[in-house]
Amino acid sequence: MATGRYTSDLEQGEILGPVEVVISPFMVREYCHATELHQPCFQDDPQPIVPPSMVHLEKLRLYTLYCPEGCGPNARVHYCFDARWHAPVRAGQTLLVQGLVSRRYLKREREYMDMDITLRTKAEGRLLVEYRDTICLSYREAAKDAA
Repeated sequence: MATGRYTSDLEQGEILGPVEVVISPFMVREYCHATELHQPCFQDDPQPIVPPSMVHLEKLRLYTLYCPEGCGPNARVHYCFDARWHAPVRAGQTLLVQGLVSRRYLKREREYMDMDITLRTKAEGRLLVEYRDTICLSYREAAKDAA
């Protein structure tokens, strides 16, 4: 595991994880309360469905484990995401979360990074979620940094 690293230090091709996680019913309930998701499938079941947007927390878990010093010299900005759910994720399931830095690139003189994250069942290795997250690593102009 990397130590003393920033999110901005991650390079294309780096793999984070897999990390074993269990999302508890308590976590789902608190998250749903905070985000006003009051549908019964998230609230009224002993093993509720994990809301799709909770995958963001798994991304942050990977960043916390592999980039313990945080963002780096510049704040990162969540730019966009794409999530594909192949099956419901239930609270209490043991999952394996893995991230891949699939791309780093410049766009309009800003630096971006794509992270592909998968959630799988630990027992069978069955793919439950594919998630691509794009962050802007800096607002600084690349040309000014090179100078």
